[in-house]
Amino acid sequence: MLTFKLAQLDNPQVIALLEEHLEDMQATSPPESKHALDLGGLRGKDIQFWSLWQGELLAGFAAYKRLDDNHAELKSMRTSRQFKQRGIATKLLLHILNEATLHAFKQISLETGTMEYFAPARALYLKHGFNYCEPFADYQLDPNSCFMTREIV
Repeated sequence: MLTFKLAQLDNPQVIALLEEHLEDMQATSPPESKHALDLGGLRGKDIQFWSLWQGELLAGFAAYKRLDDNHAELKSMRTSRQFKQRGIATKLLLHILNEATLHAFKQISLETGTMEYFAPARALYLKHGFNYCEPFADYQLDPNSCFMTREIV
């Protein structure tokens, strides 16, 4: 059985998965195009962070950042290696979309990479109603970034 937990940013498994995530982002994106939040960034007052657990094992995590009363940004979604290809990314994304709906956001947007490494993520977002868009918030046009958004009904 899978269970979502709010925060858990002090848990060693969460910290280790976040470090793995940041290392992969550093390996695949140039520094000026890396927008993943570190542990301190995920503790920000406008961030809501969830971890997904199967018993004592971390399956993944996801977060959103409140941009304004109507708009949120999907941040730092990651599946643990031992849970890959088991639908965890979909569960994380659907949870974020549900939480954004419960908090009355009208739109959710994201930035992800243009490299082949990010192709599965882009496919997942397209499958769940995201469309490509112009940069939002403080983002700038960048050949290594693509931007996606969707309305929340």
